[in-house]
Amino acid sequence: MNSQGPSPVLFFDTISAFQRSEALRAAIELDLFTHIAAGQTSVDQLAQSCQAAPRGVRILADYLTILGFLRKQNGRYELTPDTNTFLNRQSPAYLGGVTEFLLTPQLKECFAHLTAAVRRGGTAVSAEGTVSHDNPIWVAFARAMGPIMQLPAKLLAGLVGGNQQQPLRVLDVAAGHGLFGLAVAESYPRAHITALDWANVLAVANENAKRAGFADRYALLPGSAFDTDWGGPYDVVLLTNFLHHFDADTCTKLAAKVHAALAPNGRAITLEFIPDADRVNPPGTATFALTMLATTARGDAYTFAEYERIFAQAGFARNEFHALPPTTQQAVVSYKQ
Repeated sequence: MNSQGPSPVLFFDTISAFQRSEALRAAIELDLFTHIAAGQTSVDQLAQSCQAAPRGVRILADYLTILGFLRKQNGRYELTPDTNTFLNRQSPAYLGGVTEFLLTPQLKECFAHLTAAVRRGGTAVSAEGTVSHDNPIWVAFARAMGPIMQLPAKLLAGLVGGNQQQPLRVLDVAAGHGLFGLAVAESYPRAHITALDWANVLAVANENAKRAGFADRYALLPGSAFDTDWGGPYDVVLLTNFLHHFDADTCTKLAAKVHAALAPNGRAITLEFIPDADRVNPPGTATFALTMLATTARGDAYTFAEYERIFAQAGFARNEFHALPPTTQQAVVSYKQ
């Protein structure tokens, strides 16, 4: 209980939260963090480097200091360790490009109609939301979200198991940027990856495969995951950030298609936002359900018990849950007999 009585702080912090994201976007577009990393630390220096008004730079940089992205001492700004790692364009872990997807007008429009989505129980902007046929938003996703998926991809590859020198046939469903399949290819030199997605999205995955030097072990399978013949058999099928877009019955049908495509003793590896049974913990995971409400017709953040039922109904023998700290995502490994 708050000993000081009721406080409106949470209300005001939440109702004005859009200002935080727009301030961060402005700083990224101005390359403010990169200029500070390069030694331009005073208001006048930053104004010249950013080609912006000194007053504008001062107010923006002070606001970012209040938020915790910057530190300020004697009128000069410096980056925090986190900001230097993730928002300095010269850093290999730079995440600034993620704004091109997370702040895209199409996604923001979904949340602008959230009241209607709550009343409907699904997105209010179109019949299917972001999972509509061949939606170009997934090209933006593939190009923008790669950096933030590097760590989950590496952790997921660690769940494949077995001898790393074994031949491995891998199907990456809804491959997007392709980084999950490519992480397996890096860990398993004899793995051959087949990437399934829309043709325009696979162009991004193919670029990444060539850049990583795995083009000779990387095949493209363009089309819908629902309608395309997957071929096979495969030793591993990756289902990364895909099932959450659909209702449980559709997930079961997809899981059955995975089961049919797997060789005996094969396994499906699912990466998702999997909340605890109470659906409010861990917070960084559980809040994803709201994204699915706003942007899809029937998607959700499913619990492990729900995924167990989905994969059991599809014929899988057993399922394992894996937390993937420090990320906010979790994995399920499902085994075919």
